Amino acid sequence: MRRHLAAATALAALLCAAACSGSADAPTPRTGPTVPAADPSASVRASADAALSGNTKAICDQVARTGTAFGTTYLADLKLQADAASQGSQAKAEARQKLARDVSNYSYALADMAKLTDNKRLKTALKQVSKQVTALKGDVTKINATKMSGLTHGLDVACGRG
Repeated sequence: MRRHLAAATALAALLCAAACSGSADAPTPRTGPTVPAADPSASVRASADAALSGNTKAICDQVARTGTAFGTTYLADLKLQADAASQGSQAKAEARQKLARDVSNYSYALADMAKLTDNKRLKTALKQVSKQVTALKGDVTKINATKMSGLTHGLDVACGRG
């Protein structure tokens, strides 16, 4: 378990390093059960999508914020999973489900941003990272820090940071 936690920590650090551009706006990680947030209206989403659509800089800024938030959430989820290991099968299952859901949400966010960009290099990088994150399915044994580093490097290059 320690080896997997170390690999997961390395992944989270890579995501943060790749995404962090000096912003300290990452949300505070939650350690308890997730309460679904209120879903914003379709018009708010459409307005946000319109603001990002075709704007490579805005999309790259959003990628950075999303990556930082995911890194923080992922580490909190791993801690939750480790803490749940001594709390029985129900707690372990809930922690695994939360981790899988958060990984899926991050992958979806990247894929969604890929749809908004008209920058071919950024679109390709976002799709690749999204697919790799999806392949994790919250399973820390599938983490390959070298591969993730390469993919996040592609995002950095596409955003002019690497």
